[in-house]
Amino acid sequence: MTLRFIGIDPNTDGKNCPRVWVDDEKQEFVIQGWKADEALNEQVRTSGPLPDHEAVVRIPARMIKIVREACDVAEEHFGLVR
Repeated sequence: MTLRFIGIDPNTDGKNCPRVWVDDEKQEFVIQGWKADEALNEQVRTSGPLPDHEAVVRIPARMIKIVREACDVAEEHFGLVR
């Protein structure tokens, strides 16, 4: 797996914080965030199942610029058209 680090929560302490990567090999986003609590998981399940091999995470809205950059990197690197 080739991970390209895109960014970290700008209000971080540098230790335990949300991060975003692009996996060049698998053409996927990798997101580290805060684990969802059971109440949020239940809300998510109203639109479909949440399999055991998947997880819901939260990242702060202040990371929009970082997520947008990851999208731009992926579009360019993977040859996707806007």
